[in-house]
Amino acid sequence: MQLSFHGAAGGVTGSCHLLDTGRARVLIDAGLFQGSREMREENGRDFGFEPASIDFLLLTHAHLDHCGRIPLLVKQGFRGKVVCTGATKELAELVLMDTARLQEEDVERAKRHRGRGSSRYKDLPEAPLYDSLDVEEALTRFTLSVPYGQRVKLAEDLFATFQDAGHILGSASVLVEAGKRRFVFSGDLGSPMHPIVRNPVPCPETDIVVMETTYGGRSHRGVMETAAEFFQVVTETVEAGGNVVIPTFALERAQEVIYGIREGIEHQRLPSGLKVFLDSPMATTATEIFRKHAECFDQHALNVLKDRDPFAFPGLTFTRDRLESKAINDVRRGAVILAGSGMCTGGRVMHHLEQLLPRPECAVVFVGYAASGTPARSLIDGAKTLRLFGQEVPVRAKIHTINGFSGHGDHATLLKWHEGSGPKARTFLVHGELKSSTALRDALTSKGLMTEIPELHQSFEL
Repeated sequence: MQLSFHGAAGGVTGSCHLLDTGRARVLIDAGLFQGSREMREENGRDFGFEPASIDFLLLTHAHLDHCGRIPLLVKQGFRGKVVCTGATKELAELVLMDTARLQEEDVERAKRHRGRGSSRYKDLPEAPLYDSLDVEEALTRFTLSVPYGQRVKLAEDLFATFQDAGHILGSASVLVEAGKRRFVFSGDLGSPMHPIVRNPVPCPETDIVVMETTYGGRSHRGVMETAAEFFQVVTETVEAGGNVVIPTFALERAQEVIYGIREGIEHQRLPSGLKVFLDSPMATTATEIFRKHAECFDQHALNVLKDRDPFAFPGLTFTRDRLESKAINDVRRGAVILAGSGMCTGGRVMHHLEQLLPRPECAVVFVGYAASGTPARSLIDGAKTLRLFGQEVPVRAKIHTINGFSGHGDHATLLKWHEGSGPKARTFLVHGELKSSTALRDALTSKGLMTEIPELHQSFEL
């Protein structure tokens, strides 16, 4: 058997791991590389394997850095089955269609400006990686949706079991049984006690673990402390006469923040009359999908669902139309604006940042991971200006990072999850910057466990 790593090896994005059992070739995730221009260019390069040779793709969840290259995989010859949970299938369709649309718009925009001799969009590609038709073709490969905990036969002597990873709606860790060998792929692991979704199911006993390390070496604040800090930032900003903008990921983070704001209003921990805008068509649709999949909710969310909508309250506005989005600029104070993208690499949040960054009474609140090389990381690291729409915009607004909202488990959570793997498991650490992966490796090797950090396209004989 052979295990090879073709994404999220030595970095955080582009998750893609290949297990060759000798009888079948199983891919776990096919994510998009995100971040710097150099990282994005990796998307157009060779996968490191022949897509037509893959029999099954096991998709852990619907975030772009895990599913974003599936249409490209199909475009290059993949004709196998995509296997995932029902919620992941619906969310992946939403994510992939949105990504194709954005690529198509970027290419058209670049063509227009190049035709005028402008270099404003010179960094944009001349052709999309894939378009909407490619996505439609890719979605025909999503032929097997599985519930949590059900052992599914993929082929002779090959089984897969999806277990709740507690990261986003439908997210899973996957146990693969190939003959007598057991492999566990963590996917992205959630943080315990977070709202809406359940806590991650511990790693089962196994021979091989492939494990994410996004927050290796770091700790999160508790949920109560995180909520208190968030409520304080919102309250102080509103009282100062400003607005709060939250660059947010459309899946889970947007719903979690909306859920938390509703709780804060109901418990009178946020100002009365607060105006909240979810300015993201994708996040709006994702919220509708959340409402359909209560089977993924934790007990608290289920209790709320008994007598009210967990994602609705007075003062909340969902904006799909571009004109509605622009009209938010007329609201000069007393508003919380959630808009994508979470790493500020595009989307409607860019227009809101252009409006609010120069205003010292306003605040930008980051509630998720920001990869190196992204505008979000620049702001977090203290940038004095941010380049938006070809101009340098001064940063006078207050910048806050509230990591307790993170959908990823911290160092202690990752180690706790790993305990179930058993004393003889060999562990490969992926999906983390080198500092994070090294911190987790050191913690595991100190327990006498065999642990490695693979490089991109590195293969291991098992």
